Amino acid sequence: MTLKEYKSKRNLKKSGEPEGKIKSLGSHIFVIQEHHASNLHWDLRLEMNRVLKSWAVPKTLPRTKTEKRLAIQVEDHPLSYAKFKGIIPEGNYGAGKVKIWDNGKYDLIEKSPKKILFELHGKKLKGKYVLIKTSYGNKKSWLWFKV
Repeated sequence: MTLKEYKSKRNLKKSGEPEGKIKSLGSHIFVIQEHHASNLHWDLRLEMNRVLKSWAVPKTLPRTKTEKRLAIQVEDHPLSYAKFKGIIPEGNYGAGKVKIWDNGKYDLIEKSPKKILFELHGKKLKGKYVLIKTSYGNKKSWLWFKV
């Protein structure tokens, strides 16, 4: 997924969301945004290849090793989105309140097309987590859990 898809879904002048310039922030950052859109969900965003790879998580976040969560991969977001919080006005894609739930840095331990293993160093989430590509549903479905 690319930033082109991100921009094609939005009217950035009306929504107030950042357009973003592709540049590196110098380290692997992550952000989790609580998004009160048509359905409350959380957006997991990991900096990779000068963009924020993004997944929508429909239920609360996995905080223990026994909790597993569906994570739907969505379009890449610009790095500047890591600081975005506010209200996306009605009539815009993703309308609703966005707030930063957690953020920090992460270490990428392993990455393949079907698995991303990483360690979060956030204020709320800490420890090793994994995203596993599933064959369930559509090609954008992943399973996210703590290891």
